[in-house]
Amino acid sequence: MRAVRAFAIFAAASISLFAHVATWKVDQSHSNVLFTVDHMVISEVTGYFKVFDGTITVSKPDWSDAKIEFTVDVASINTDNERRDNHLRSEDFFDAAKYPKATFTATGMRKVGQNTYKLTGDLTIRGTTKKVTWNVTFKGQTKDPWGNQRAGFIAETTINRFDFGLKWNNLTETGGLIVGKDVRLRVNLELIKQDASKSSSK
Repeated sequence: MRAVRAFAIFAAASISLFAHVATWKVDQSHSNVLFTVDHMVISEVTGYFKVFDGTITVSKPDWSDAKIEFTVDVASINTDNERRDNHLRSEDFFDAAKYPKATFTATGMRKVGQNTYKLTGDLTIRGTTKKVTWNVTFKGQTKDPWGNQRAGFIAETTINRFDFGLKWNNLTETGGLIVGKDVRLRVNLELIKQDASKSSSK
């Protein structure tokens, strides 16, 4: 009887440990959302979004069951050119007044290597939602001097802007797109584990 009771306690403790869900928040001051797109075929323009937020919940230590919600304020776009940025906010591209947020909701995260994953989910831009797969690299986990648990990831993918209604389409004299159709996205994330946070980010 004592053995049965001990086993039951052990089993309950194991289930509780496995079921523990940790919440991680994006540290915005140590993260960024970048994009690169071809310009007139011969060069590239790189920009970023200043305002974004994200939450990850996970119970498995290898992050393979991560649930991710991420939002970007598209009006915060910055390419270091005010005229171009205003054009990108206009109806020709993001139509930020009507569609102020771009969102990503993960539907699956599959481990494919020691520190690499395939992340799938729904990306919504300008009211259009498409399935997108990201290549994700886990950079590691550590404790900062203030006692916060931190983790780092890099996520990269390429999307076709026409799929999301960003269809401004002027051509060069040789017939190439002034703004390329493929947009390369790179998200550098530093996360803070919420139940371990004891002080504000430094």
